[in-house]
Amino acid sequence: MSLFENIWNAIVGFAKSTGIAKIVEGTDYDWRSLVMIGIAILLFYLAIVKKFEPLLLLPIAFGMLLTNFPGTGIFHMDWFVDTEKKMTDILGLVANEGGLLDILYLGVKLGIYPSIIFLGIGAMTDFTPLIANPKTLFHGAAAQFGVFAAFFGALLLGFAPEAAAAIGIIGGADGPTAILVTKELAPHLLGAIAIAAYSYMALIPLIQPIFMRLLTTKKERVITMPALRPVSKFEKIAFPVLVTIIVLLLVPDAAPLIGFLMFGNLLNVCGVTDRLSKTAQDSLINIVTIMLGVSVGATASAERFLAPETLKIIVLGLSAFILSTCGGLLLGKLMCFLSGGKINPLIGSAGVSAVPMAARVAQDVGRKENPSNFLLMHAMGPNVAGVIGSAVAAGVFLQIFK
Repeated sequence: MSLFENIWNAIVGFAKSTGIAKIVEGTDYDWRSLVMIGIAILLFYLAIVKKFEPLLLLPIAFGMLLTNFPGTGIFHMDWFVDTEKKMTDILGLVANEGGLLDILYLGVKLGIYPSIIFLGIGAMTDFTPLIANPKTLFHGAAAQFGVFAAFFGALLLGFAPEAAAAIGIIGGADGPTAILVTKELAPHLLGAIAIAAYSYMALIPLIQPIFMRLLTTKKERVITMPALRPVSKFEKIAFPVLVTIIVLLLVPDAAPLIGFLMFGNLLNVCGVTDRLSKTAQDSLINIVTIMLGVSVGATASAERFLAPETLKIIVLGLSAFILSTCGGLLLGKLMCFLSGGKINPLIGSAGVSAVPMAARVAQDVGRKENPSNFLLMHAMGPNVAGVIGSAVAAGVFLQIFK
């Protein structure tokens, strides 16, 4: 064979191996992947232009983009959802044949990323509003109504109990919790559930005010709440320790979330681990957020995402989120009545666990009704309670269905 023929064969071989050739020939490629690439570009727009939860939506969108190009071999979701494969088998495949996203996805599969993100959230979150006003814990509990309503709704629509539990967690507006539950109970739905969870978190400023105004009166929205009492350092230190002990005695499967959430908070309030607290709040959570987002986005391949059940998940997730918001608001109205008008029911909407966005929305709506109103710290109590509530709900589901 002449030199010219060798060069020509190399060129032809290269051309046939390109993504363009695979798209044209339909070899190892699904035309629906082009739709997924379009969805990824739409998510880029929402993250960059609209600033909808960009820290997670942008990595998720890029992971979705990478996984839907032909021939990259960067991710093999089938390895992780095959119930016949043991973890040792999966590790062997990833080590010998895996792509970059297979390696990163191990952090999701093993439950590492969500727990570390909760560590960072705990370090960044001020628990004093909840400690100062423990009654707001009931707002966080009431806001879990949507979680269980969506769970039963998913069962009625034909989902298996494990998948229904994963879908219901969307109502908690807590992305890491939804990911942890889904990777354990319904890994084949991870892409759809993660994207739904983070999309609704990003849309909180658009969705919640509608129901806040619908379910409360002008008189209730203008209620001014007095300043919270000071919280001692002892209370700040004792709270995460006691919550960990109490919750884990009741729901041991909540340990990865509640344990790391409270550990992160303890690092922040104890006064002797400032370097660790700053690391958890900054570099550690940022690194893990990148790896979590990209690897979760990679699960949104065309054959898994563009399925009828995805539309059901999106509708159920939205319903769960709305019902969770309404549950917190309705309990807020009840507590307003029982307190003789001393509690502004708007803070109940912050019972969903999107920290601190939901609390800020309650503050913004309250300020529009009464410019002298300051609800942010009062709303942070239900907001923190919502984080704890969604983690406990996740632990309950895992304990029942795992």
